[in-house]
Amino acid sequence: MHNVDIDLIEMSLDITKQTINRLTQSNPHLGLAESEEKLKKKVGETITPHGIGGEKALKIWRNILSKNIMSMDHPRHLAFISAAPTKAAVMFDLVTAASSIHGSYWLLGAGGIFAENQAMEWMVKLTGLPEGAFGVFTAGGTSANLSAIVTARESWRMNNPENNNKKGIILASSESHSSIESMAKVIDAELRLVPIEEKLTSDLIEKTIATYSEEDRDRIFCVVATAGTTNAGIIDDLEGVATVCQKYNWWMHVDAAYGGGALLADTVRHLFNGIEKSDSITIDPHKWLFSPYDCGAIIYKNPELAKEVHKQEASYLDIFKETEANGFNPSDYQLQLTRRVRGLPLWFSLAMHGTNRYKEAIEWDIKLAEIAAEKIRSNPNLELVREPSLSVVLFKRKGWTPEDYKNWTFRNLEKGLALITPTKWRINGVRETVIRFCFINPDATEEDIDLILETLEN
Repeated sequence: MHNVDIDLIEMSLDITKQTINRLTQSNPHLGLAESEEKLKKKVGETITPHGIGGEKALKIWRNILSKNIMSMDHPRHLAFISAAPTKAAVMFDLVTAASSIHGSYWLLGAGGIFAENQAMEWMVKLTGLPEGAFGVFTAGGTSANLSAIVTARESWRMNNPENNNKKGIILASSESHSSIESMAKVIDAELRLVPIEEKLTSDLIEKTIATYSEEDRDRIFCVVATAGTTNAGIIDDLEGVATVCQKYNWWMHVDAAYGGGALLADTVRHLFNGIEKSDSITIDPHKWLFSPYDCGAIIYKNPELAKEVHKQEASYLDIFKETEANGFNPSDYQLQLTRRVRGLPLWFSLAMHGTNRYKEAIEWDIKLAEIAAEKIRSNPNLELVREPSLSVVLFKRKGWTPEDYKNWTFRNLEKGLALITPTKWRINGVRETVIRFCFINPDATEEDIDLILETLEN
């Protein structure tokens, strides 16, 4: 099984060459998704007692399976929060995987962890957190949020042993990411959503908790603010949230999984004022910092608190204590023990291109949102629902029903033109179906916008 197979290496290099060709295409395919039944019929059984051989397996991958994958980095993939990793980051992800680096402890992966930490230092500086703040790369925003909230809850309990037997309460806005609810279930905390029209503010928090009993107010340990909501790109009033959290001694966590990349953009940086007063921040480099999946990050104002909560003890891990003074052990600051060095592709891309290129790319995405909004305003068939926020644009096609939006989405997908999905937004107090653009790909152009808007004429 471990014998060197030259043919297998050559086939793997052939697949790598195809990957490089895809990355350099000026007009990549959007992709498709056939049903499981159709794929099963085409592929047949691949896991067998004696194997089907590397050549056949790679042929199945190349000719069938790889064609049933959506190109998340397609310039007209404007649905969800997609991904647009740089070519440098994608290629170095291959190096990272091939190197098989154990990224949990300095003793095992010092070189890889050192490089990750270079990228992390840069991210921490973007937030404006005080000296001593630091973080670690995670599997994504959900695991980053979870690592932060576990730290918040345990700190609350350590500060007052009477809280050990209480079920804590997390406050978040009604527009917070769905992972916050899942996270609360995992740690058996109670999530209470603050109703908002636009953004979470200190006044809304105060108004909400005024309706709580004294016992419930005593159970609040954390407020989750959002810096770039998934649905509309809205940034909460971070200064106001920070003021309330300081007043009541609550942990302030900022979910900037999507919006965190815009900390680089001079045009919108002021919208993040107050983020430097938070206790923890989530940023996903695989969203708007042009890294491959899966790469999130959690940053702590006081990483020693996280270490006290997350560090795992076992006799077979004692050896790592001997080298602790010489390096950073990422496993001590988040939920995972075994981890890959997810931050390496970001480090390489930053080192290769420089941070100015990143700033330019993010500013271009923000400008694209403004360009799209102007085109929508001037189109009599369209209506801009709200002004663009960061790189998100919400608008509607006049006279359309929810079914029309759905059919339009699938027509564009079947043509291989674009993937844009509808969402819901409040218009005059009523939630209506609307179209959502989210620009995070610097390869997208004004012409791409025109192509999409033309499909709305009929």
